Amino acid sequence: MTNTIQEQQGRKGRTITDRDAHEITRVEELAYDLKISDVMNSNIKSLAPDQIMQDVFDLLRQNRISGAPVIENGQLAGIISQEDLMRALAESDLASPIRKYMTTQVKTIKTFEPVVKAIEVFTRTNLGRLPVLDENDKLAGMITKGDVTRGVLVAIRKDYQEEEIRRYRASHLFEDITSDRTSLILRYKIKPGDYVNGGQASSHIKRALVRLGATPQLARQCGIAVYEAEINLVIHSTNGGILRVQIEPHRILMQTTDDGPGIADIPQALQPGWSTASPLARSMGFGAGMGLVNIQRCVDKMELVSSAGKGTKLFMEIHLRPEEKFKAASDSNEAPGI
Repeated sequence: MTNTIQEQQGRKGRTITDRDAHEITRVEELAYDLKISDVMNSNIKSLAPDQIMQDVFDLLRQNRISGAPVIENGQLAGIISQEDLMRALAESDLASPIRKYMTTQVKTIKTFEPVVKAIEVFTRTNLGRLPVLDENDKLAGMITKGDVTRGVLVAIRKDYQEEEIRRYRASHLFEDITSDRTSLILRYKIKPGDYVNGGQASSHIKRALVRLGATPQLARQCGIAVYEAEINLVIHSTNGGILRVQIEPHRILMQTTDDGPGIADIPQALQPGWSTASPLARSMGFGAGMGLVNIQRCVDKMELVSSAGKGTKLFMEIHLRPEEKFKAASDSNEAPGI
């Protein structure tokens, strides 16, 4: 039996302002685009568990850092922080080994995860720093809240002049073509289980929209919707899937198609926090069950079609408001599906 559900939730034709609690900010946009490897500090100052707390005092003071990873036999054994040092100082115990004060239950993050993952962990745990591991679970760096802030600022400044030139050229695409109906179609093959490259297609799509002249808010909303849809393909598809975006002067149509196990209960799948992600996906920091919820708040229309054992099709549509419409030599109101 095929399950189909259509949702008209999302923008509801309203203008989203900076004061709106659901606004997608520029920082949120960059948090999806940037990877941990883009902002982390790879110049690692580490210690060994058998060194003493005096070594921690010297390392933190000389390098002006608030914590450091503890390495034993080439593996991450723990983390020692300024707070741990304060406890040792309070007990006049700087001669004790680091292993006495270090934290061994360490929350880590992967190089290929988006910066938004680090922001979520910092917010949820109130930690000040996270060790960063590569695909082989080897220590690759450290990331702090300050690294996230600096990374976002660098990203904003990076290639500004080049991007302005590209944007100018692309923004005239619809304007310079005469036809009854003009569409730009972007198509991407998404590989299953490719967590390292997950999110690249959505990043390319959002960049294309900006260059075509999309407003920042429109590009962010579309970018987040296709990011969540793309990650769903990475997590749930068996042999991969197709992400397709059709850009027209009046609207943006998005579609994903996969051959995964399908969805038996679509209303349940739309519940926040519900997920069938594998343990591997969860260990990678994915599969929180918020993907479809995030898509709904970013689009005007969402339709999910799925059959058990026969894969899933996800249709998304954003209607452009007058101030968001791309320039075109001819306006057509045709509206067939993707």
